[in-house]
Amino acid sequence: MGWAGLIFGVYAFNFLWAPLIDRLRVPYLTPRLGHRRAWIVTLQALILVCLGGWSLVDPSANLWGVIAIGLVIAIASATQDITIDALRIEQIGRGEGRSMAAGAAIAVVGWWTGYKLGGVIALFTAEYFEKAGIADYWQATFLVLGVVIILMNIGLMFVHEPIETDRQSKQREADQVIEDKLGSSNIITSFVAWITGTIGGPIISFFKKNGFAIAVGILSFVFLFKIGEAFLGRMSIVFYKELGFSKVQIAIYSKTFGWITTVVFTLLGGIFAMRVGTVKTMFVAGILMALTNLLFAALYWTGKSELLFAFAVIADDITAAFATVAFVAFISLLVDRTYTATQYALLASIGTAGRTTLASSSGALVDWLNGDWGTFFVMTAVMVIPSLICLWFIRHKLKIGAQ
Repeated sequence: MGWAGLIFGVYAFNFLWAPLIDRLRVPYLTPRLGHRRAWIVTLQALILVCLGGWSLVDPSANLWGVIAIGLVIAIASATQDITIDALRIEQIGRGEGRSMAAGAAIAVVGWWTGYKLGGVIALFTAEYFEKAGIADYWQATFLVLGVVIILMNIGLMFVHEPIETDRQSKQREADQVIEDKLGSSNIITSFVAWITGTIGGPIISFFKKNGFAIAVGILSFVFLFKIGEAFLGRMSIVFYKELGFSKVQIAIYSKTFGWITTVVFTLLGGIFAMRVGTVKTMFVAGILMALTNLLFAALYWTGKSELLFAFAVIADDITAAFATVAFVAFISLLVDRTYTATQYALLASIGTAGRTTLASSSGALVDWLNGDWGTFFVMTAVMVIPSLICLWFIRHKLKIGAQ
């Protein structure tokens, strides 16, 4: 079962097939629903079929079958994330920085609510069926979740999708440029041009739009911005236990209040970004992340204090929510609408890569410091500085909406 957890790794690699979501049209559905909604309905249908498959499979008799279906669901879900983000971005005008911040806030709240609420619904439903005497209560639960998927698709029909204007024509123009450089026109060169344009087009467009130096600055900022937060997050539970806090205390302040503060302050962060601008909000979020990390250093130096512990944990949840909505709005403003899904997925993956690769050494850093948690948290606070320096140098040259 431990290996089954690896299927969630597909979320970190959804950028690999994101170009196909930008280029391929779904037969029959795309002309009727629009490019993005057609993909969402297709992926939701695939998830619905998989849930039906889960309801027919006995895990004790066919565990690998359950895992295989879970992998398909994870791939479909990760692809759906790309498509929904693309739809959100394309619904908002290119220069609408304020609207993008509001859209980012709603997207983050919706994701967290679905993530938490979906688990709650599944567990309560399974318990209800178990108490009702249904032997295959989990299989019955998957059927209920399938009904939820159907309801979501009904809601999707009320979501407006902008009419495609020049995305396809620009993609074809890029393909034609590549084909002209190949020196001939036939099925093979057309296919090579399509593949090259699909994969390379989003990257070329990003660097061409921003210029090489600014593009590198943007990528550096995206990679580095949340590293300090990730270092703290990786080691926080270990730190809490070393100070002597109980599982109940950790659960109350870190888990129970976590969802509430995330939702509330994500919305407030969106409002703040609408008021002052996305780039300024990024600076504020970076400074707040550093300050909250210092609270954990103070907690270590002063010793076990439930009041300071509660304040530090809740403050960290608040700043994390604030930073997340600013970050989502920021990268949403950077993407080219010709390659919305691909560029957003790439930028989001680069941000994730920074948190997962470098932060994986957090435990080794604590060991190197001989368990000096105070110094560790000070170092995590300082880690945000390089990203803010990158943002400072490129702030006036970013080709986005409201600054």
